[in-house]
Amino acid sequence: MLDRLFRLREHNTTVRTELLAGLTTFLTMAYIIFLQPAILTGSTSGTMTGMDYGSVMTATCLAAALATLIMGLYANYPIGQAPGMGENIFFVLSVIPAAAAVAGPESSAWQVALGVVFVAGVLFLVLSLIGVRRMILSSISPSMRNAIAVGIGLFIAYLGLKQAHVLMVEHDGLALNPEFMSPDFLIFAFGLALTAGLFARKVRGAIIWGILAATLLAVGLKLGADWLPADWVHSAAFSTSDLAQRFAVADGVVAKPPSIAPTFWQMDLRAALSWAMAPYILIFLFMDLFDTLGTLVGVSERAGLMKDGELPRARQALMSDAVGTVAGAAMGTSTVTSYIESTAGVEQGGRTGLTAVAVAVLFLVALFFEPIVRMVGGYPAITAPALVIVGSMMMQNVRKIEWDDYTESLPAFLAIIGIPLTESIADGLAIGFISYPVIKVLGGRGREVSRLMAIMAAILVVYFFLVRPQAG
Repeated sequence: MLDRLFRLREHNTTVRTELLAGLTTFLTMAYIIFLQPAILTGSTSGTMTGMDYGSVMTATCLAAALATLIMGLYANYPIGQAPGMGENIFFVLSVIPAAAAVAGPESSAWQVALGVVFVAGVLFLVLSLIGVRRMILSSISPSMRNAIAVGIGLFIAYLGLKQAHVLMVEHDGLALNPEFMSPDFLIFAFGLALTAGLFARKVRGAIIWGILAATLLAVGLKLGADWLPADWVHSAAFSTSDLAQRFAVADGVVAKPPSIAPTFWQMDLRAALSWAMAPYILIFLFMDLFDTLGTLVGVSERAGLMKDGELPRARQALMSDAVGTVAGAAMGTSTVTSYIESTAGVEQGGRTGLTAVAVAVLFLVALFFEPIVRMVGGYPAITAPALVIVGSMMMQNVRKIEWDDYTESLPAFLAIIGIPLTESIADGLAIGFISYPVIKVLGGRGREVSRLMAIMAAILVVYFFLVRPQAG
């Protein structure tokens, strides 16, 4: 039955190989189970959003399982899906502040933001059904598409360093934290070094192993305070640390999955459809579009599934993340997209949708380990190394920017530095997308600007003058 459903023999693979590949892919992307609730609730940014931690975790696992299951059964591709890094940061640090200005008395900013994700997902689904997603993708230059990934990568790494207290905010800017003996810094440094070393040795699941190792160190320091040097334990570096004040060891390993009720169908669609939120809907749409197509092509090329430069069953594959995004927003999580970490499973031999089905099942199993997820996600020093590593991985796209063409490289550069320096993905993208047609026209190459790119720039100009001042 499995052979007929997934065409295992045709792809020269076996059930055992596919299941092992699924486990490998899950281990490489399981960090999102820890990071997503921490990011969406505001634990990593220091500004609480009001979203329920357990509910976000449940929504994340369910949305990932649903989208990945569709990818496996409908498209027959060995690709895992889950809420995307970058989109979740944009959700918290850009969309929620803007949504606060339009939220009605009966809703919260995060409910408006979920509505924005839902609307973007519906548009995504419609575009998938009528087959115009490739046309949209081709309207944005490759340099700008890759600049988005690089800028978000820098921003994610910056957040990791900031939340681990490696960087500290002073009145005149950022500075390196001089408290190198803080347990927060030591746990972060240990996790980052170990994860980087595992990556260098090409160990599968390096990020999740780094998180687990840093967790064990944190638990050891928390429970073993009586055996640690007294001078250190009673020092200001230790007593004022997040380890001493925030970190709590889980009182169990397995528990009943958290209720999804606090975030289920809590979207404020009316406010989300206001003109003020239109730029955010479009940005979500483009971010998901770039992530998904880029990942599909990259993983499929690696697995040898491309035929004559085309992606078979592309429409079915693109449908999976669109449905996942719509369902995820309804349940209480941000945009779902394909994960490039799926290449780890491909390297293990995964070639069919059975690999994706295995990933989906493992996301459902993870629901029963909420105490561990809450313990890990609530302490930034443990999860921050994963942010830095993911940020470094996204930086690889800088090689694909046309640096010799100044009409391409300058707008790309402005987007790259704009995102982390403004601490806003929306503002950084707006700077890049507005400058692109302007520089093209001034350079005498205005014909190279697509109509859609010009419309996007015009919308973002309106965003800067009308929406951005309200968002603070």
